[in-house]
Amino acid sequence: MSLPFNKPHLTGKEAHYMYQAVLAGKLSGNGEFTKRCQAWFEARYGFRKTLLTTSGTDALEMCAMLCELKPGDEVIVPSYTFVSTALAFLREGANVVFADSMKRNPNLDAELLESLITPRTRVIVPVHYAGVACDMDAIMAVAEKHHLLVVEDAAQAIDSYYKGKPLGSIGHLAAFSFHETKNITAGGEGGLLVVNDERFVRRAEIIWEKGTNRAEFFRGEVNKYGWVDMGSSFLPSEVNAAFLWAQLENIDEIQAKRRQLWEHYYERLLPLAQRGCFSMPDLPDYATNNAHMFYLVFPDYEHRTAFIKYLKENGVGAVFHYLSLHSSEYYKSRHDGRELPECDRYADCLVRLPLFYDLSLEEVDKITDLIHQYYAT
Repeated sequence: MSLPFNKPHLTGKEAHYMYQAVLAGKLSGNGEFTKRCQAWFEARYGFRKTLLTTSGTDALEMCAMLCELKPGDEVIVPSYTFVSTALAFLREGANVVFADSMKRNPNLDAELLESLITPRTRVIVPVHYAGVACDMDAIMAVAEKHHLLVVEDAAQAIDSYYKGKPLGSIGHLAAFSFHETKNITAGGEGGLLVVNDERFVRRAEIIWEKGTNRAEFFRGEVNKYGWVDMGSSFLPSEVNAAFLWAQLENIDEIQAKRRQLWEHYYERLLPLAQRGCFSMPDLPDYATNNAHMFYLVFPDYEHRTAFIKYLKENGVGAVFHYLSLHSSEYYKSRHDGRELPECDRYADCLVRLPLFYDLSLEEVDKITDLIHQYYAT
């Protein structure tokens, strides 16, 4: 048996739509497929404004630009996250203040937020790890009390909800990723900026169009366009948008299959979790499960290392995830010295099992049989 950690899913329509984009002669972005995808997100999830980007990182960088940060401003970010979450705000001159995770799951611990607020705090960036919602009521309450912006890092959270509200629709701004490891992909790379606050709509479009009011010109709102603000080349090509459209057309089928796989893992491994071999994903009652990831948390680093080695020797691609950003080589000298024990625990003890659309229930059986055998010896 040889099972990779991830395998991008193809619906069968990607090449067809990509050919249509090429045939239309409009490849540079913001064409028919881009508009179609953006309208789909706005209609399905009620987002105020959406803009496709070349990556989730670019969407986060646009969020950071829209926050208009000044040197010395502080942004609260969980330490257990991908580097892009912090890097986007560092590039704007902000200081990152790292927050610890909850004990029950890797999401930012909202109960600790008040202790991190200073007169320089400007933004809170909750990351919905594994597509499971952070405690957004608590986070938004703190933000409102201190007049802060909230940027949802929803990179893993497509089609997931908090108390019935789509993730990405609650904060002032949000960013999604369509990397090939995500539930849906735009051909390997891609992202989406979501603007929920009217204040940011016009400037978001200008930043997206390299600092010009080009989009307004194409809509006939101005008779010429020029350079009016900061920006960059954040638009993906129409080829990527066409690929993404094929995935969006099939998102309900994709999500249903992923949830089936996730639930099968959970059912099969529950007896071992009840024995205390490891813990499994925790779903608060306010959150839904978009089946982005199935992970296990082991008692310590040594147990996790041995487990990954065992699965690898048996042809299964299980992998760990983030290293705590506060202790990274790049940032540790700038960290304020606070210990973040839960972030470090997940960095040392969490392992992700294969979960992708083309995985079969029989293959999940084989993986879970291997895990049961591991604990039988």
